[in-house]
Amino acid sequence: MDPFSERSLEMIAGADGGLQLLLFIDKRSSSKEQLRQVQDYLATLQTTYTFDLQIIDIEDQPYLAEYFKLVATPALIKIHPEPRHILAGNNLVAQLVECWPRWQSAISALEPVPIAANSASSKQLLAQSVQVLKLSDEVFQLRQENEELQEQSRFKDRIIAMLAHDLRNPLTAAAIALETLEGQWNPHSADMVVLPPETLTRLAHHARSQMQVIERMITNLLDASRGKSSELSIRPRKLDLGALCGLILDDVQPKLAAKTQQISSDIPPDLPCVHADSDHIRQVLVNLLDNAIKYTPEGGLIHLSALHRTTQKVQVSICDDGPGIPEEKQKAIFKDTVRLERDQHQEGYGIGLALCQRIVRAHYGQLWVDSTPNEGSCFSFTLPVYR
Repeated sequence: MDPFSERSLEMIAGADGGLQLLLFIDKRSSSKEQLRQVQDYLATLQTTYTFDLQIIDIEDQPYLAEYFKLVATPALIKIHPEPRHILAGNNLVAQLVECWPRWQSAISALEPVPIAANSASSKQLLAQSVQVLKLSDEVFQLRQENEELQEQSRFKDRIIAMLAHDLRNPLTAAAIALETLEGQWNPHSADMVVLPPETLTRLAHHARSQMQVIERMITNLLDASRGKSSELSIRPRKLDLGALCGLILDDVQPKLAAKTQQISSDIPPDLPCVHADSDHIRQVLVNLLDNAIKYTPEGGLIHLSALHRTTQKVQVSICDDGPGIPEEKQKAIFKDTVRLERDQHQEGYGIGLALCQRIVRAHYGQLWVDSTPNEGSCFSFTLPVYR
C-alpha cells in the first residue's frame, strides 16, 4: 500500500462504533518509516479491535493542521471518543501501546446504541469544520488576488495621470528647441534671425537632453511594469566605473548650468573595476544624479565620490545640499510609487529609487540613504569588485 498516493484520505480498517484515528504525515523518509511502524502495530490489533484510521498528507491538506492545531508531524490523533488525544514525536508506537488500553476502556464505557450516531456526528462535524477552513482559505486567497488587482489598477491610473503631466514639460522644451533650429534653415521665413553657432549647438544639445529625459521615463515605466516577481536581466562584465562616472558627469553639465549648480567628484585613479552591467549601473547613476540636481537649490553643490571600501566592494555616493528626507520616510522612498508630499509637483513617477534598489540588489549590492532635514541627502550603493 502506498500512503503517498493522490488520495489524501485512506481507510485502513474500520467500522462505526470503534476508535477513530487520524495519522498526519509528510513526505520525509522518517515520517514514512513511522507510518509503517504504526500500520504494523495496528495490523496486530485489527482482528481483535474495531477502529478507523485515516492517513492524511499534511502537504496536501494544510488546513487540517490548522484545524487540529498541529505543530509537528507525524502525529496520531484520536478524535472519537471524546476527548481528543494527540500523540506526536519519534516514538509514536510506544505512545500508542501505552494509550491503547485507556482508549479501549473509553469505547467500552459508551452505550452500544448511540455509538454509531456519535461516530456519524463526529465525522460530520469534522467534515463541516474542514469545509469551513477550506472555504476560509479560498476567501483569503481571493481577497489577496482582489487587492493585487486593485493595486495594479490604481498603479495604471497613476501612470496615465503622470504621463499626461510629466511628459508635457520635456516634450514642450524639445519641441521649442527643434522649432527654433528648423527656422534657421527655412528660406521662406521673413523674420528669420540668424543665431550664432554656439546658440545652435546649445539648442541641439537641449533638445537631445530632453529626449533623453523622455526615454528614461519610458524605460522606468517599462521596468516598473514588470512587477515585483520578475527578475532583472543583467549581464555583468568587467566595468571601469570611474570612466563611466566621468562620461555621465559630462552629460549632466547642461542641467547643472541651467541651475548654476556646481558638482565635484572624488574618484581615485586606482579605483578597481567592478563586475556589473554597464547599462543598468548607468541608469542608477543617472537617476541618483537627476534627483540630486532636482532637489539641490539654485547655486547649490553636489558631490560624487567612489571609494574602494573593502577588497570585495566599491561604494559610490552622491550627496546634495537639498531639503533632506525625514527619518521616518527614508525607508519608504525605496518602495514602488512612493512619493513624498513635497514631490507632488515634481517630475517623476516615484519609482526611480525602487528601480535603483532592484538593480543594485541584482548585483548583490546595497543602496541606502543618509539624510538630515534641511541639510541634504547622501545616496550610496555598493558593487562587487571584478576578480
